[in-house]
Amino acid sequence: MTSATPPSRWKIILAFGLVYVFWGSTYLGIGIAVEHIPPALMCACRFLTAGGLMLAYCALTGRRVRYAPRELAHMAAVGILLLMGGNLTLSYAELVVPTGLAALLIAVTPLWFLVLDSWLLGDHHISRRGTIGLVVGIAGVVVLIWPDLLHPSSLGRRELWWSLALQAGSFSWALGSVLSKKWKNPAADPFASTAWQVTFAGFANLTFALLAEKTSGVAWTLRGVSAILYLVVCGSWIGYTAYIWLLQHIPTSKVSTYAYVNPVVAVFLGWLVLHERIDRFILMGSAIIVASVVLVTSAKIHTRPAEDELPAVEAAGD
Repeated sequence: MTSATPPSRWKIILAFGLVYVFWGSTYLGIGIAVEHIPPALMCACRFLTAGGLMLAYCALTGRRVRYAPRELAHMAAVGILLLMGGNLTLSYAELVVPTGLAALLIAVTPLWFLVLDSWLLGDHHISRRGTIGLVVGIAGVVVLIWPDLLHPSSLGRRELWWSLALQAGSFSWALGSVLSKKWKNPAADPFASTAWQVTFAGFANLTFALLAEKTSGVAWTLRGVSAILYLVVCGSWIGYTAYIWLLQHIPTSKVSTYAYVNPVVAVFLGWLVLHERIDRFILMGSAIIVASVVLVTSAKIHTRPAEDELPAVEAAGD
């Protein structure tokens, strides 16, 4: 499911680069932001600020911001699945789960993409080369954090539960991404649609924060507020917009390679900013992950004929 006029190759490369680099850096940003600010409140501030300013920009520049209730419901569902089900879960997990281990667990997202893409869209399948690339990518992330897995304290009781929660968060993210493509409206402005998704997610996170978190007495430090602003600009405005654009033009199985690259970026930023270690496992894992991305992004996508799509969709109970 791609647009009638394929985008230029350099635009695709640029969008991938923005998602790879900026989303890789959000691991560090989230970790800093939740040091003193509760995760749901942090997400609410981040997404309400980003979404509200994006909608204001759309209105001021004459972009379409009014949509039918059904379209807004689709935008709300996608935004909440992505930015609450996926992002809020990660924010809570980073309170107890080591960043490397969280990255490994999130790296299963491309497998959810393959399954959901086939079940809900049924219009294309990645080749054997691409599937091998996905498996190689998971192996690379395992190598990346192998020392953490061997450490006796890597999986405590709380870490185990949040590790399982991250699996649900990965599924939520993949489901929202596939539904974003399934519900694509050619007449809708992509930037405005993204703005509504982010805004709806902000309100959902705020509701959760007011119901489940202690929002009084929060320490709004310069370090924490700066991290939120970074997440707004680089994570939400730049990274998320590039991600949604890629979903409209590139098969989700290829877009999902961000889940392999982001841990590499996060590890190196941790070394640069927080002086975390880099050893042979990190170097080997990073090399394997880069190789997996090359395999997946260069793999051919087999498109099903239109007459073959309906039985598959009906069989899935759509």
